[in-house]
Amino acid sequence: MNFLEERIVKDGIVKEGNVLKVDSFLNHQMDIELFEKMGEEFKKRFEGKEINKILTIEASGIGIACIVARYFNAPVVFAKKSKSINIEGEMYVADVVSFTHKNANQVIVSKKFLGPNDKVLIIDDFLANGCALQGLISIVNQAGATVEGIGIAIEKGFQLEGNVIRNMGFQLESLAIVDSMDAATGEVKFRGQ
Repeated sequence: MNFLEERIVKDGIVKEGNVLKVDSFLNHQMDIELFEKMGEEFKKRFEGKEINKILTIEASGIGIACIVARYFNAPVVFAKKSKSINIEGEMYVADVVSFTHKNANQVIVSKKFLGPNDKVLIIDDFLANGCALQGLISIVNQAGATVEGIGIAIEKGFQLEGNVIRNMGFQLESLAIVDSMDAATGEVKFRGQ
């Protein structure tokens, strides 16, 4: 078991409906030492890739992306889920349906922060149904940029979207791939990597 799988077993909570609650260390309260290990591991897994931008989606991916960005000496750009008055100019837009929140959003990135010369590493906390990830890939494609890799903290392997993304030719690296969860026992089974 790797460091993230161990932490999920220790502090994660399995709920009905295939929900894995990791808010005590990943996506509400953030364990920065854990994030440092994640950044170091993503740096190893994407070694040799020419990465000059880290892209994520608000809100839970931002903390992880910021730590990862230190390892690549690259800025973080995050897709916003709503347009505010201080976002001006042209934007890339993608539709995203949230597994957790059960709603649809348009996510946006200003064109001034992503362009054809960018080599992008996409980072997010979860891969479940893949809608957020598909939206971020769409934004990179709209910009004419290149997806150099995709780093996910926790992938729900039983939902198969990871296979879809990998079959599209992307290097998708998930630090923990959950093969099954049991809300009655709290047991989480991981895929060997």
